[in-house]
Amino acid sequence: MNTLIIYDSEFGNTAHVAQRIGQVLEPYGSVQILPASDISKLEAQGIDLLLIGGPTQRHGMSPALQTLLEKLPANSLQGIATATFDTRYQSSTQVTGSAAAKSAKMLHKLGAHLLVPAKSFFVVEREGPLAEDELEAATHWTLSLLERFNAAIQEKSHV
Repeated sequence: MNTLIIYDSEFGNTAHVAQRIGQVLEPYGSVQILPASDISKLEAQGIDLLLIGGPTQRHGMSPALQTLLEKLPANSLQGIATATFDTRYQSSTQVTGSAAAKSAKMLHKLGAHLLVPAKSFFVVEREGPLAEDELEAATHWTLSLLERFNAAIQEKSHV
């Protein structure tokens, strides 16, 4: 399994989550973890699983993630298994917004196959740190994502 994790992180919290997700996925194949600012063009060829994560800013995605996803041509992620995550305050999404939900919508429009609903991990203050047990929550989320990915692969092979 070839996994690409693209993240943006202003204060390091989302980077910590991305690293944990990568650690959990490493035993199952190749994992590449890249900051969105380091990617000039996203090539989806050869990617089995694409994860997008970033901080929730102004009720949505960070400019770096927004720009990266907006530059992708229509249907460029057709059939690619994806999932999204963000970091934000622990409050209603009506109050905070959700970068993960916004990026999930964009990925869906690009033809990606969203494996699981968008996931938020919580910070205590604007600059962090992550709330207690959020890295453990990231581990559990990643394992459930992996189960869903494997189930989707089996469904494809039976078609």
